[in-house]
Amino acid sequence: MPDKIFLHDYKTGKRYSYNQLLADLNALSNLERYCYKQDLYTIFLTIIAANLHQIALVLLDADFSYEELQKFQINATMLAEKEHVVPPSINSVDELVGRLIVNKDWELTLFTSGTTGLPKSVTHTFKSLTRAVRISSRHAGDVWGFAYNPTHIAGLQVFYQALLNGNTLINLFSAARHTVLDFITSFQITNISATPTFYRLLFPLTELYPSVKRLTSGGEKFDGALSEKLLDFFPNAKLRNIYASTEAGTMLEGVGDIFVLNDENCYRIVENELYVHRSLLGKGDTTSLEDDEWYPTGDLVELIQEDPKKFRFLQRKNEMINVGGYKVNPLEVEENICIHHAVKQAYVYGKPNILLGNIIIADIVSDAGITEKELRDFLQSRLQPYKIPRIMNFVSFIELTRSGKLKRT
Repeated sequence: MPDKIFLHDYKTGKRYSYNQLLADLNALSNLERYCYKQDLYTIFLTIIAANLHQIALVLLDADFSYEELQKFQINATMLAEKEHVVPPSINSVDELVGRLIVNKDWELTLFTSGTTGLPKSVTHTFKSLTRAVRISSRHAGDVWGFAYNPTHIAGLQVFYQALLNGNTLINLFSAARHTVLDFITSFQITNISATPTFYRLLFPLTELYPSVKRLTSGGEKFDGALSEKLLDFFPNAKLRNIYASTEAGTMLEGVGDIFVLNDENCYRIVENELYVHRSLLGKGDTTSLEDDEWYPTGDLVELIQEDPKKFRFLQRKNEMINVGGYKVNPLEVEENICIHHAVKQAYVYGKPNILLGNIIIADIVSDAGITEKELRDFLQSRLQPYKIPRIMNFVSFIELTRSGKLKRT
C-alpha cells in the first residue's frame, strides 16, 4: 500500500506513516502494563501493542500527579514494570486490523473525565470500546481531526474508528484556533468529533470548510444555536450529537439536541433521569447502582414526545443552583449568554449567599467591545430575572478539564 499517513502531531511537528507504525510494532519486545505517556504517537503505539498481545493495559493521563496515582494505588515500581513480548511480524494494515478485532475480550482500564471530583477507574473490553465503530469501504478515505484527550473514552473511540478503517488522524487536541483551521484546509479533514467547547472556540469563522462531511459533538450539552452557526461554515457536513460516558462508552446519537429512546431494554427514564442497563457498563465502581440492573447516569432530561420517546438533556443532577428558592440550570444560562454574537464562551456557577442561598456568577470570554450593560439587556428578553448573573466577569480564558470540557467546581 502507499505510505499513508497514520498520524500528524502538531505538538512534536512529526508525521507518522502506517508503514512506520507496523515497523515499530514489529520491533517491540517489551511492553508496560501502565501507559503513563505524553507523546500521542507513543500512547497509540502502546494501546495497539497491548491490544495485539492481549496484555491488559491501564491508561493514565500524562498530567496525573504522583499524589493522584497513589490514590489509585499505583506506584513508581508498577509504572516501570515491563512484560516481554514476541515481535508479531505483521505485514499490512489489513493484517493488523484482523488481529486486533479477534481479541474482543482484551481489557483496557481508563479513568472518568468528569468535571468534578477524583477520577474513577473503568475497565472496558475491546468489544465495548468499539461498539459504535463502523468499518466499511465508504470510510476508507476519511481524515479525522483528533480533538479529544487520547486517554479518555471519546478519544479512544475516535482513534479506533480511524485505525480500523486505515484512516489518517490529525491531532487538534488543545491546538490553537489558527492551527485547527489551517489543518482542516491543508489536510482536507473530513471528520471532526469534539466537545461543544472546542467548536465554540473556533469562532469567529470567516471562510467555509467544504472538506468536512461529518461533525459530531459529545461530552457536554449541545445547543441548537451552536448547531446553526457550525453548519453555516461547514456547508457539506452532517452534524450529530453523541451521548457517551466513560462507564458505558457511546450510547445514543441525536440530531441537534433531540435524542430518540428506542430501546427500553437498555435505557429508561425515571423521574426525569436517564438510566442505562448494566449490560452496557464497563467494570468499575458500581456503588451508584441502586439495584442489580439499572445505572443512574446523573443526567436529567426533558421528555418531549411519548411514542417513540424523544427527549433532550437538561443538565447534570448535581449542578442545579438554588437561588432564593428557585432552581437555576447553569447550562441554560450559559447557552443564552453564548447566543450573543460577541460571546465565545461562558461558565456559570453559584456563590454562597446568606440571603439567597446562592448568587449567579458568569465568567465570560468575549470579543472586544461588548459591555456588561449590553449583555444584561440582551439576557432580559431571554431569561427570568433570577437567572441573570448577578456578577459578570470578563476573562481571557476559562479553565478546561483534561478532556477539554468546562471545569466545574
